[in-house]
Amino acid sequence: MRRRSSAFAGSFHYTVYVKTGDRPNAGTDANVYIILHGENGIKSKEMKLDVLFHDDFERGNLDKFKLKHQSFSNIDCIEIWRDTHGFNSDWHVDTIMVVNQETRTQTVFPIFRWIRPNYRYKFYPLDTSLPQEDDRKEQRKLELEEKRELYELESRAPGLPPQIKNIPSDEISSMEFRWDITKMRKKLSVTSRIVQLTTSRWSTMNDIKNIYTKKAFAKPSDMNRWNSDFSFGQQRLSGVNNVFIRTCHDIPEKLPVTDEMLEPFLEGLSLPLALSDRRIFIIDYEILQDCPKQEDVHVCAPIALFFQTNDKTLVPIAIQLAQKPADDNPIFLPSDPDYTWTLAKMWFNNADACIHQAVIHLGFTHMTMEGIAIITHRQLSRSHPVFKLLAPHLLYLIGINAHAEVKIMGQNGWIEEVMAIGVDGFYELIKRYKAKWRMDVDGTLPSDLYARGVEDPETLPTYYFRNDALMVYETILNYVRGYLKLYYDNEEKVLEDFEIQNWRQEMVKPLDEHGLGLQGVPGESGKFVSRENVVSVCVFIIYTCSVGHATSLKQYDEYAFPPNYPTILRGTPPTSKEPLTEEHILESLPDKTTSMNVMIITKILSQKVSKSLGDFDVNYVYDPRAIEVIKGFREELKKITSTIKYLNKSRLTSYTYLDPVNVPNAISI
Repeated sequence: MRRRSSAFAGSFHYTVYVKTGDRPNAGTDANVYIILHGENGIKSKEMKLDVLFHDDFERGNLDKFKLKHQSFSNIDCIEIWRDTHGFNSDWHVDTIMVVNQETRTQTVFPIFRWIRPNYRYKFYPLDTSLPQEDDRKEQRKLELEEKRELYELESRAPGLPPQIKNIPSDEISSMEFRWDITKMRKKLSVTSRIVQLTTSRWSTMNDIKNIYTKKAFAKPSDMNRWNSDFSFGQQRLSGVNNVFIRTCHDIPEKLPVTDEMLEPFLEGLSLPLALSDRRIFIIDYEILQDCPKQEDVHVCAPIALFFQTNDKTLVPIAIQLAQKPADDNPIFLPSDPDYTWTLAKMWFNNADACIHQAVIHLGFTHMTMEGIAIITHRQLSRSHPVFKLLAPHLLYLIGINAHAEVKIMGQNGWIEEVMAIGVDGFYELIKRYKAKWRMDVDGTLPSDLYARGVEDPETLPTYYFRNDALMVYETILNYVRGYLKLYYDNEEKVLEDFEIQNWRQEMVKPLDEHGLGLQGVPGESGKFVSRENVVSVCVFIIYTCSVGHATSLKQYDEYAFPPNYPTILRGTPPTSKEPLTEEHILESLPDKTTSMNVMIITKILSQKVSKSLGDFDVNYVYDPRAIEVIKGFREELKKITSTIKYLNKSRLTSYTYLDPVNVPNAISI
């Protein structure tokens, strides 16, 4: 043991390190004071943290203060406060670390809070506790009251997922730091080869293929998807919208296909046998029926059948572009004239793109998770272990959405410029889907796969999204279970946790009562009744913010070649099987200006701007037990990376988007 000077026997010297937040107005000119609490109720005198002739507590700085002659060796708690002195007295603290200079013991206090004036905050080491076990009842209550004033829910229109009413300054600064869509858009526009920024049309397919540049606009991985049945089928399994295909057990009456009609495409099977063998799959976009759309633009509400071939690939075998059978609504088949069949697939893909952008991308990642982020701030103290678990995955989202609402959803924004259904159509689709969406089905990957009849790995082996997503999902599930078991070591603690119960209550509260209105949230009698209930919700959130959004990083690859995945088509859908030509395809495509805008915005939205899953941009967790759980999580993710790299060597098409290295931690763009 290190010997102490006899002059100060029984006294200890400490160094206090204070990390001020790196955000606007985080630094302070106020006077800051601290009291150290040691064992047996002993505490230090009130001490001012100040270094002579030094500007302390500047934004983003780490300041060091030496405190001498304390009569205890271990720090059990600190009290810290500030006054209103100086021109700028506001102060945001990230962390405080107290180091015993004799024993070299480091005691960390995660703060991550604004410190209000003249209030004595008390923090314990690691600052992780359930509310019923925390003696700082008043402090936690005050914190959440302040947060509820800042983070209020508001639906932009009846039936929509609630968003932030007034964006807090913290969220604005986080967004501006990470995302300037206007600046990026101008930069990309300069490098574009589409020089005729008019409503000029495409002349030939080669005309389109010559627009790509190595510097900014690389060629998409496959520019033959628009006329390849294999690639069209694979888009349902490893594109940007992978969650609507389902096993077809019975052909719906509104799709009057016959055995004779489909027999040429079933490799010797009859239609009843193909159905019983689970080799027929269906996508029905009835949700698009009568959806609001742009003026003078058509949008289909198609139904399509797909067949799993003997070589285990998926191909389309029938497409009907409207819901009601009619003479001018034929069922298009692969045996139809080439360009007629191709144009039918393009109209289906246009509908698919509308569903992807409105429902999958905007409605049930960005908007739904924004509501989750808001109620997490409103109901869970930053000391709560669930807040610390979820915060890295909700980072920047509120600010990103607020910016997108102006630049993308606003008048003359990107959606109005390039999407067939426009903003009104987006909102209508989100409302329609929200009315049927359930967390325990649609929001839970294994349940969703089961409900769609595609859970069996022998079914659709090229369903690369499912295969990779399940690996990551199971790893997230094990991680969350291990983490929450540290704090909810019995079910009573879940029932007694009033913060987590209030969180759930606001989650399920109806929209017209200023809740999120989510259906299928686990629990009984309006409460979480088990640790597994909380696990399920946390897994849903982490999975959606990471894996659920990661497929949208494939947007440029899917959308950048206009025939491949058109956001809008000109003219009207085909109403007969009359032979068409390449000229008909070109006439249906969006003009060059629209195509350029699609390329630019999908290039921006395909960027990975946050760290990879498990490598948090901000670390809120300091509990050594929890850190070990996180280390295990990261190790399992590394194994998945190795597995996916190995699998891609033999896959028909490479699929890298759910490799954990490529999966962002949060919805940060």
